[in-house]
Formats: sequence, structure tokens, C-alpha cells
Amino acid sequence: MKAIYNKALTLGLIVLASCTSDFDDMNKKPGAVTADQASGRYFLTNPQFKLFAPDRYPYWRGPLVHGDRYAGHFCFGFDGSWWTDELGYSYDGAYTDATWDWQAGYLRGIDTYLDLTAAGGEFENDKMHAVGLILKGLYYQKFTDIFGEVPYSEAGNPDVLSPKFDTQKDIYQGVIAELNQAMATIGDATATGEALEDLGPNDLYYGGDLQKWKKLANTLKLRMGLRAYGASGADFASTAITEALASPLIETQEESALLIKDQVISQWGSAAYGDVWHNFGLGSNWTVSKTLIDMLRDNADPRLEKYATPAEGGTLILPKPADAAEQKALDLMLSNLDDAGVVYSTADVVVEGEDKVEITMPENTHYIGQPSRLNLTSYYFANYNFFSKPAEIITRAKNSGEIFPELILTAAEAYFLRAEAALKGFGGDANTLYQEGIRQAMLLWDVEEEDITTFLGTAPATLAGTNDEMLEQVSIQRWIASYTDGFEAWSVVRKSGYPTDVADGVDDPDIYGFGEINGVYPQRMRYGSNEKNTNGANLQDALTRQGPDQQDIELWWAK
Repeated sequence: MKAIYNKALTLGLIVLASCTSDFDDMNKKPGAVTADQASGRYFLTNPQFKLFAPDRYPYWRGPLVHGDRYAGHFCFGFDGSWWTDELGYSYDGAYTDATWDWQAGYLRGIDTYLDLTAAGGEFENDKMHAVGLILKGLYYQKFTDIFGEVPYSEAGNPDVLSPKFDTQKDIYQGVIAELNQAMATIGDATATGEALEDLGPNDLYYGGDLQKWKKLANTLKLRMGLRAYGASGADFASTAITEALASPLIETQEESALLIKDQVISQWGSAAYGDVWHNFGLGSNWTVSKTLIDMLRDNADPRLEKYATPAEGGTLILPKPADAAEQKALDLMLSNLDDAGVVYSTADVVVEGEDKVEITMPENTHYIGQPSRLNLTSYYFANYNFFSKPAEIITRAKNSGEIFPELILTAAEAYFLRAEAALKGFGGDANTLYQEGIRQAMLLWDVEEEDITTFLGTAPATLAGTNDEMLEQVSIQRWIASYTDGFEAWSVVRKSGYPTDVADGVDDPDIYGFGEINGVYPQRMRYGSNEKNTNGANLQDALTRQGPDQQDIELWWAK
């Protein structure tokens, strides 16, 4: 990865720190700071990183506990974990509330920036305002796709203390309209202005390059159009898709929207996976899922070693099964080794007077994913050393080397979206677009060009079969490319139904955790307690339209 945005982040933090006194004065006397003393650009940095890298509390409980695991990418529930892998599938108010409060509370930051840069605002600048509208679009697409209906049209209005909830259809239409407005405002401009009017030093995504922001807006429009396509009453979707395809989209690595992980802000201001991984020992660690590892390994995908590490293996001691359910759990672990081509031996042994099973396997050799949603019975048979862990670049501690960035919207996804649109009749060479999506996805992880070329010559890299089968291929590659962007990967599964191993849920209560949703795949997160307590009437109106506040209630656009 290229750390091309580190300078923007560091400079932005320095500027923010140096302007603290100005912010204090502004809060006391809003008219005291004029445009030659400060700028709206100083209010963009926080909303940019808070949306994708909040502090450790919501980062842990939102993306990791829910998004990455609902996506089918990461697992808990091995022997030594603090939880079974049923966590999240069984509702937990504390974990859900952390996610809701982060998302609902985020609006204040972007709303402040939009107010300041709007016509008549303290730092009026229509180009800066356009950037804010695009960031707001990223926010609302994430927010509504996690929970369903949320406050939108009345949110942020100081005259409305209890904003109504808007339907997803209305939110999608509203966001697309604001993206169109932002793109029209940007036009051919390349910067928001000069000196203090230049957003560049504080723009963590694009360093102030407005044409890249415009491509981001148009690609987000395409993502939302395709997600809405086929949903009830989504008459606007076809127009959005057609318009997006007719305008510039993200095409290169340099145009991908990424948030480089900071090495400056404490984990209480902006977190990374490593802030969880290294602070609490084995109990808070996680593994990579069987579905993902199997797809990469069995197709000789060169991203395998970029995404994960081989299982530690060695000589492992497991309980001796005492009943049929425990025997199923042991059999599941052994069949998982068989699937990975592991040559191993088993033996009955006695350890400290107790009957045990000893399994010996090669060390640091095989990539082996963990089955998802293991229950408490399986927990004791799922030895941590059976499974692959995320690659070090994902879980690396701050200030110890490069950390993989947060994915916002990438060139790979843009090509997969175009391939999907082609298969749905909107024009274009689906196979060429699909293959370029794979290439861009691999470049993002620094896969060598030679290895990319080799993979593109294999069957998984060529669309084949019926239209539905080709759509499945595109969806699966998009899901693979969304690794570490769990909330978006979860949306891919909910919309497409692929990979089926993830979307089908689980069906054996002896070994899997059914949660409170009877083993089915989660479709949304439940609303936060704070919203129930402070905006209950409007929330109830939303539930009347949408359905009960349960995790298995499908969203408006879901398959």
C-alpha cells in the first residue's frame, strides 16, 4: 500500500491542534472568527475518520463484533475466546447500543461542517459544501443499510427535537439527489479554493482533488442504484444506474477512496483492529472464516497470503467427546482439516487424569478457516491453533509499521458494480469489467502483476454459465474484495444471496449458535436503547412500516 495520505492526516491534526483556541472563541462568540482567521476545512477531518475509524468502543462493537462477522469474514468462538461465535447473533444491548450511538451521533460532525460551508454560513464555500454532501451520502448509506429506517429528512433540524424516521426508499432517493447536487456544484473544478479555502491539507481521502470526489459521488450513486434496483417502488434506480454509467467512475488505485490508518490519534479517538488485538490478549482475538479461506485456497487465489496467516498447528489437546453433540463438534474440526488437505494424526491420551484427544498436524503450513457461528459445545473443540488468523498488516499495532487502510469505495468495487450492471442489461462487457475488478482488488493488496495475470487465466476469473450464475460470480468476488469492510460485505450478501454458505445461515443446533433468530442470516441490527427512550413514538411508526425490531427482518432492498 502507498501511504500517500499520511501527510494529509498529520497536517490536519496539527492544524486542528493549533486552532483549539479559535474553536473555543467561536463557541463563545460565533461571529468573532472571520474567514481570514479560520476556515471550514478544519471541520472536515473529524467527520472523515469518525465515519470509518471511530474510537475503540464502537470500533470493536460495531465493525468487528457485527459487520465483519455478519459478513462471514471473521469468527470468534474458539477455545480461549471471551465469547462463543454466537455473539452478535444473540442480541446484546451494550454491543448494539455502541453501534447505534456511534452512527446516530455521527450526524453532529458532518452537519456542523455542512452548516458552516453552506450559503450564508460562517465559512461559505459551495465546493467545500459539495464535498460534505458526498460524505453525508456515504454516512447515510451505511447508517440505513445497518438498521433500516432512520431519521433523515428532519435529522439535524434544530427546530425538530424528535425527528421522524424515513423509509429506506426515501433516504436512497434523497441521498442520490444530494449526490447529483454535489456533482453539479463541483463541475470541472479541481479545488475548493486557494490558501485557507483549499480543502487539500485537511482532506484525508483525496487531498482536496475535487474530480476524485466527483468520481466517488458517482460511484456511490451507482452502488445505491444497484442496491435499490428491483426493490418495491424503486422506480428511480434505473435512472440512477444509467446516469452513473454515463459519467466518470472510480477507475484506478489512485482514485480509490481509502482512509490511511493514523499513527497519531489514540485508540480513544480513532481505533484500528490492532487496538483490540494487542490490548487484551487471546480472549479478544479472532480468526478468518472457513468460507473465505476455502474460496481463496481452493482457487489458488494469490490474496490468500495477503489476507491471512497459516494455522499455527502443532500438537493440540482436545476434550474427549462425552455425548453425540460433542462427537459432532470433534468431527466438524477433523472434517475441516480434511477439507484443507491437512495430514494429521489423532490419539487418545490421558492428561492430568482426564481422557483427551491429541491431534498432531504440521505447524504454520496450512490455511484453514474457522466454521462460523459455533456454539458453546463446539467452542471447546475449536482450538485456536487450528485456524488461520488475519495477516499482520490488518492487526498490526499503531506505530509499529504499515496498517491496511479503511476501505471507503475502491476501484475494484466500481468495476464489479459495472459488471453487475452489464449483466442486468445496462450495457458493457461484463467479463472484461469483472476481470478488471479482480485485478484492481489484487493490486489493492499488493499482489504481484505476474500472479494476477496467472489467476486471470483460471476459471474463477472468467464469467460463465447462466446470467444468474455469472451474477453469483460477480457478487462473490465483490464479497472477497470487501474483506475488512464488513458492513459493506454484509450488504453484498443480503442483496445478492451469495456466498450461499454465509447467506443460508446454520441448521444444526448441536454445533452452531442459532442466536435469537433461529439460525437464519441476520438482516439488520436492532435499534439503540437511547432512541427507544428519547424518540419512541417515531421509532414505533418506523417499526409499524418496517416490521418488528428483530435481526431477521429484511430491509427494503434485500433479496
